[in-house]
Amino acid sequence: MIPPPFARAMAELYGAAGDEWLGRLPALLAECERRWSLTIGPPFPKLSYNYVAPAMRADGSEVVLKAGVPNPELLTEMEALRLYDGRGIVRLLEADRERGVMLLERLSPGMPLSSLADSELHAAKADEQATAIAAGVMRRLWRPLPPQHPFPTVEKWAEGLTRLRAHFGGGTGPFPTRLVEAAETLFCELIASMAEPVLLHGDLHHDNILSAGREPWLALDPKGLAGEPAYEVGAFLRNPMPQILNWPQPERLLARRVDQLAEELNLGRVRLAGWGLAQAVLSAWWSFEDHGHGWEGAIACAGWLMTNG
Repeated sequence: MIPPPFARAMAELYGAAGDEWLGRLPALLAECERRWSLTIGPPFPKLSYNYVAPAMRADGSEVVLKAGVPNPELLTEMEALRLYDGRGIVRLLEADRERGVMLLERLSPGMPLSSLADSELHAAKADEQATAIAAGVMRRLWRPLPPQHPFPTVEKWAEGLTRLRAHFGGGTGPFPTRLVEAAETLFCELIASMAEPVLLHGDLHHDNILSAGREPWLALDPKGLAGEPAYEVGAFLRNPMPQILNWPQPERLLARRVDQLAEELNLGRVRLAGWGLAQAVLSAWWSFEDHGHGWEGAIACAGWLMTNG
């Protein structure tokens, strides 16, 4: 029940520790079944960083079990879900920080925003609708940060570009120098002029917004990030990936999205586009850093945003 692509991803991310965790996973799932009176089904397709599977409680209610190698990102996800308390996002039902497992509300029908218009999401009307829905979810999620919190900051995330330079001996490796330099400049300028930070989702793209019954659309999989609201749009701009790479005139699509989000969120267009470009380069580096591949799509989006900037 452990898909080979997921096993490879765990090895790429965590090395021997990932292999060791996969070896313990069946026992961990069995423990969760006993502890929470569950029947766990086969995992959802396309697992990425965590093992996620539907489950049924003894009373017949449907839930979702999520398990991952215990790490800071998984712990901040738990804390973000606790603070959101279901407002605009999936509800956290149970959590075990030490074991890295969560029991979550099952969203139904659970169709991702990327499927709003099936293969025609790139059509202008459908994409405008998807963008409006995403903007509404963003507004629901942003909330003040508690005085003491565990969430990383935008400044901390931006240090990824310092690691990029160090990895390539001061150069930019396979990444276009002009885009890396633009991202470095943008992070510096935008961080220096940031508005009051709030709790952000941190990875709010089309596949992290699902259709639901409690509210029409709800988010899931928050990173939990401290930053200004304008930072939130970056992940949405460069998604859904890889579909966006095959759409006609993607640079015009991104420009239209920036315009719409600026209007609906009452934020500056130039600022949104700047965050989008900077984050696209950072996302490309993270893909390289974690897996050694899969970074080309984000870099393409950075180039389109730079053209429109």
